[in-house]
Amino acid sequence: MPPTLHFPLPGRPAFLLACACLLGAAGCAGRPELPILEQTGSRSVAQTAARLDALLPADVLLVGEQHDALAHHDLEQQIVSSLAARGLLAGLALEMADTGASTAQLKPSSSDEEARTALKWDDKAWPWKAYGPAVMTAVRAGVPVLGANLPRAQMAGSMRDAQLDARLPGPALKAQQQAIRIGHCNMLPESQITPMARIQIAKDITMAATLHQLLLPGKTVVLLAGNAHVDRQLGVPQHLRADLATKTLRLRAGTGSEQAGAFDSVWTTAVLPETDYCAGLKTQLTSPAQ
Repeated sequence: MPPTLHFPLPGRPAFLLACACLLGAAGCAGRPELPILEQTGSRSVAQTAARLDALLPADVLLVGEQHDALAHHDLEQQIVSSLAARGLLAGLALEMADTGASTAQLKPSSSDEEARTALKWDDKAWPWKAYGPAVMTAVRAGVPVLGANLPRAQMAGSMRDAQLDARLPGPALKAQQQAIRIGHCNMLPESQITPMARIQIAKDITMAATLHQLLLPGKTVVLLAGNAHVDRQLGVPQHLRADLATKTLRLRAGTGSEQAGAFDSVWTTAVLPETDYCAGLKTQLTSPAQ
């Protein structure tokens, strides 16, 4: 069985390695039933709301993060809170939980522990303290939160599925494969590049399908995922319905650049201390299998 690898694109930390009940939940996706986790009157909250307005209206808002940037989790919670407070949040989809996991059956008064259980949360991979505030803001608003990631059990099959190669235009497929090389610090055997790119494509297709399930007229579905997944040219947008108003937002720690047209907006946060992610990946790849 091929090794379980992750996609440590620059800035990703080493720890990275459904539809049911939506109709019933749709009626709850309106005004919040309980207080939202929001710093009322905070300057940063007001700034986030103003910047968010520039991206609206949208059927789908894809928010790409750098997973180890704490400031990005704060912004994500503020985005979810702002939409929920206005009755515009249709649903929240997460890379951080697998498809089939959902809070749609929970009450707005449900606890963090109940939400974690419903989402089958893996705290070692995705610390709840980072993502819990955004999740619980949606739960308290009566809005469903769905896992959107490809389950691990399906990854091996995706690696062998050559049909996935045709789901991206030729140049985009080559760019995705190159991103896999660079994201793995050029340490992967070349024979693994195509299979690993297929997993990335399968993840994006799965996230897009989850977003389609959550759509509500006049409201916005939000996806929280890594930046690579929200890239217009390579990621989830490639697999969304063409008639949807889709907006992509990159949260970036520090200065940098991206391919023109990859994102509708880029919000910059403070630069993070330098971390040698390649050293951690080298340890992972060379460690004996457990």
